[in-house]
Amino acid sequence: MIAELGHFSLILAFGIALVQMIVPMIGAHKGWRNWMAVGDPAAVSQLLLVGVAFAALTYSFVVSDFSLRLVVLNSHSAKPMLYKISGVWGNHEGSMLLWLLILTLFGACAVFFGGNLPATLKARVLAVQSTVSVAFYLFILLTSNPFIRLEVPPFDGQDLNPLLQDPGLAFHPPFLYLGYVGLSMAFSFAVAALIEGRVDAAWARWVRPWTLAAWVFLTIGIALGSWWAYYELGWGGFWFWDPVENASFMPWLLAAALLHSAIVVEKREALKSWTILLAILAFGFSLLGTFIVRSGVITSVHAFANDPERGVFILAILFVFVGGALTLYALRAGAMEAKGVFSLVSRESALVVNNILLAVSAFVVFIGTIWPLVAEMTMGRALSVGAPFFNAAFTPFMVVLALVLPLGAVLAWKRGSMGRALREMTPIAILSVALGALGFALQTGKSALGPVGVMLGLWVVLGALYDLWARSGRQGIAARLARMTRMPRADWGKATAHIGLGVTIFAIAGLTAWEQEDIRTAQVGVPFTVGAYDITLDGVERVQGPNYISTMATMTVRSEGDVVAVLTPEKRVYPVASMPTTEASIRNGFLSDIYLVIGDPQSDGGYAVRTYIKPFANWIWGGCILMALGGFISLTDRRLRVAAGAAKSKARAVPAE
Repeated sequence: MIAELGHFSLILAFGIALVQMIVPMIGAHKGWRNWMAVGDPAAVSQLLLVGVAFAALTYSFVVSDFSLRLVVLNSHSAKPMLYKISGVWGNHEGSMLLWLLILTLFGACAVFFGGNLPATLKARVLAVQSTVSVAFYLFILLTSNPFIRLEVPPFDGQDLNPLLQDPGLAFHPPFLYLGYVGLSMAFSFAVAALIEGRVDAAWARWVRPWTLAAWVFLTIGIALGSWWAYYELGWGGFWFWDPVENASFMPWLLAAALLHSAIVVEKREALKSWTILLAILAFGFSLLGTFIVRSGVITSVHAFANDPERGVFILAILFVFVGGALTLYALRAGAMEAKGVFSLVSRESALVVNNILLAVSAFVVFIGTIWPLVAEMTMGRALSVGAPFFNAAFTPFMVVLALVLPLGAVLAWKRGSMGRALREMTPIAILSVALGALGFALQTGKSALGPVGVMLGLWVVLGALYDLWARSGRQGIAARLARMTRMPRADWGKATAHIGLGVTIFAIAGLTAWEQEDIRTAQVGVPFTVGAYDITLDGVERVQGPNYISTMATMTVRSEGDVVAVLTPEKRVYPVASMPTTEASIRNGFLSDIYLVIGDPQSDGGYAVRTYIKPFANWIWGGCILMALGGFISLTDRRLRVAAGAAKSKARAVPAE
């Protein structure tokens, strides 16, 4: 009965979405306020009804209702409660229902926080958002219904993929979807502006909070996925350039570009066409990621489904929305006249360079991700594009971006002085180079990647701090510090995010350059040395988990005779899923991690053991946390709230035709 209630709620929400898609749009065109007002209750009703459907599915997983096909395929009565709940979205059908729930949540938030938006723009935004919802209602109801019953329910389920039975993967998809789907609001604002024929500073101010929120959630989601890959998969890395990883990274890059270009629209009434295009492409790449994950065109540990019929449906959604939006863009883009002018040396120009680097780097990732598929379809050749290509093709753009970022932040709007900017940043450049040289002197027999990463990371971090200091005026230190406490939160948020980027650059370079790896057969009771540590395999035992059987090793790590850590790496077997997993054991440290993996028993009585010493590993995710925190701080700035500046919209509006 509960499942049927959820199914009925989903169908009813689909009907309301159709009304919201049509009525407010007609009302905005005709100027009928009553028709435009229909969008508000319709959006809230959609959220409530989809929430009921999602709650019904969650209930079915919690109580192990094995009359539902989806529960049978993705749950088991012995599974811990956390993974029963996360099993709701740990599969194709449930994850699409979560996608739809978040889509309706953002639509309802446009109602809750958009009270001061112009009535016509708000009505069109809600109508476009509901158009996206309608497409996904159809996709779920026609191809991916989570409420299908089984005629003869089994006694128990087939369990969730063991790789997904992990806290990191329990929270990774919701945050990632909040980012993916959050970009639909930027898309809706862009399409609504094209329909209305008006893109101005107020529009840029409205679209920025939605884009920033989506970017923050994407940052958290990507970081959680990277962290999970690091400690769960047992291969010791944090990023594999897997197609599904790339599918989330591309919209993240484009959303970052959109954030910066919207600043230029708001400040200078320039880059209007480019900003609209970025809003369309950012959501388009989110849809592309959905297609990659669910179409079966790629093989990945992250992939949800391999049903070509579903893939074709998603591809149709992608072509309709992105193709339709780009067609509308082509008709309107020429009329979106840029009002602001700026010199070649200015903060606007620096932001243009920032946009070019981010967009081109996203395109490089796209080519590397899609090229194997294109080659197979057109040439019949099976190709593999791996980390060497991405590292060689992507890294230079990030290096240039890191170099430009601090300089651009100190340039004046409209017309700046490169000489003055260079003079101001010279002490920071000298300090960064000096510390990089120190890193080069301390290392022996290593590549230059680590020292270069030190220089770039410090350059970005110190540049962000100097930007705050420069904004505090030219009074004494006490007066400057007092003024810094009164700075807008958006300034602090920007500095925090840039510092996070610098920390991440430094950590990735340091880990890549200075990591130590050891693979050997370890005998019980016989110590071996890796770097500065002596490691002993004390024993191996068989352990029964709640829904798995584990071969657990106990290993003692010593440094200069003192015990540093006792680690317990495992190899687990999940009997229901008949699938093994590797559970690394990690001693997390501020400066480095000790990472141990136990392998199979060997013929000589020992065990295969992999040991990694990973410097600055946790700084990678610390940098991501700082980036997300910076975005959140900026969101709390009242100037960036959704309806900020709405009262000025009529006075500042610039018609596009």
